[in-house]
Amino acid sequence: METTQTTSQTTSQTASQPNARKAIFKDANFRWLIGGGMLSMLGDQFTLIALPWLVLKMSNDTLILGIVLALISVPRALFILIGGAVVDRYSPKTVMMLTKYINTALLGILSLLLFIGHLELWMVYVLALGLGISTAFSIPSGTSMLPRVVPGAQLQSANGIMLGLRQFTMFIGPVLAGLLIALFGTQNTASQGTVSDAHGLAAAFLFDCFSYAFSAWTLSKVTMNTSVSANQPGQQAGSGTLELLQSVLAGLRFCWNEKQLRSCFIYWAAIAFFIMGPIQIALPVMANQLSNSASALGLLAGAHGAGTLLGMALSGIRPGLRFGNLGRTILLIDFIVGLLFIPMGLINASWQGAGILLAVGTLGGFLHVAVFTWIQRQVPPQMIGRAMSMFMFIFMGIGPVSAAFTGWLMRSVTIPQLFMSSGILLVAIVLLALLLSPMAEVSDRSASV
Repeated sequence: METTQTTSQTTSQTASQPNARKAIFKDANFRWLIGGGMLSMLGDQFTLIALPWLVLKMSNDTLILGIVLALISVPRALFILIGGAVVDRYSPKTVMMLTKYINTALLGILSLLLFIGHLELWMVYVLALGLGISTAFSIPSGTSMLPRVVPGAQLQSANGIMLGLRQFTMFIGPVLAGLLIALFGTQNTASQGTVSDAHGLAAAFLFDCFSYAFSAWTLSKVTMNTSVSANQPGQQAGSGTLELLQSVLAGLRFCWNEKQLRSCFIYWAAIAFFIMGPIQIALPVMANQLSNSASALGLLAGAHGAGTLLGMALSGIRPGLRFGNLGRTILLIDFIVGLLFIPMGLINASWQGAGILLAVGTLGGFLHVAVFTWIQRQVPPQMIGRAMSMFMFIFMGIGPVSAAFTGWLMRSVTIPQLFMSSGILLVAIVLLALLLSPMAEVSDRSASV
């Protein structure tokens, strides 16, 4: 699924001046870009809800669900550095247009096969793999678009608007997707060879298909800033490849040698493994058990998205809110999240889960802004891109491994046992980090690097 969000540097730039925000909307170039981009981001949320629901309806196997999610996420993580190199060598608009056409075709095929009842699991595997590889190229092209579209003086404002819209679609998209699937779905027992909720799921995928086609059209109207040009194809191809590898290695060495950064990355890797899997795998299963309706999954995911948006807003209003320092704030918030996870599997109504996920999302959204701002201050400007790529790789690479492992684990454990174990492990990780790592010493102050 395409992610048209801007670079990580945008997180601390959302407090733009009101007149700058008004000025940017007068730019027709920006309006073309953001109009299609918002619809595409909304469509992504439809697929994020419909795909796990589809896999569960086809297989009723959490391991298969984990495999499908891994087929999307692992190629995205493995190829994202290559995607960045391609974007640097060619026009990001050209690369993004190509990924939009590919995703339009893939989602169109998926919705058609589902609608006529000829979809099989191996086809879902192939389509998921194609979406994952395409996303590895759409992410770096999306993050490179804005600096080549809007004037430099308006870049901060444009970034803040794009980030806010992304979070808004994460809030409203799952709810709309769940309602659409429930509205057009077939709740009765499916006949052999068909999938229950097939028409609703096909409608959700078709909406995402349309969003890609529409955003490709709006992107074709965007004029790139010719003063920022990509490398010419074929120019010093061998040397460029070698320089890319050397640059990646230099970034890895920097992240490892910087004590606090290394500690944070190791800590976040543990968090990604023990939390992302349960959220991605267990939530669809829980929604299926609670009401056997995609609207329940939409409510749960929407509550988490709403909390994330609320937390980001809180961080913008109170950017200096800390419990001692940033490190202790991270540990305290993750400790609370762990405690919230423990009873998550015991809920018996969707609204109870939505309440817990709203709180989890709020805490996570607040940390999202604080952590990105800290990395900006901690890392020299020439290293920020590589440091953030490493940060993204942690969640894009470890997250799908966690999802696959969780899917296998859920063959032998229950939902309450899974959430309770994840919550207890998260609390244990926090305590170990407090006692054995420099996490509690992490400060908002810039390091001398």
